[in-house]
Amino acid sequence: MGKLKVRIDEEKCIAAGQCVFAAPEVFDQREEDGIVVLLDAEPDAALAEKVRKAARLCPSLAIIVEEA
Repeated sequence: MGKLKVRIDEEKCIAAGQCVFAAPEVFDQREEDGIVVLLDAEPDAALAEKVRKAARLCPSLAIIVEEA
């Protein structure tokens, strides 16, 4: 399994917060509007399943996970 690369599309984000619950090490939310903040664009392999779960849970599909 390769390295993960994570991108977010802030335009799609609806501030549901599911990503933060699934992978708080990688995602946070802006205080003013709740839009996702990417804390780690290349998370450690140990976080891979949490990151994939966050992407699956995102109701607006704003999280893009690529595996290199």
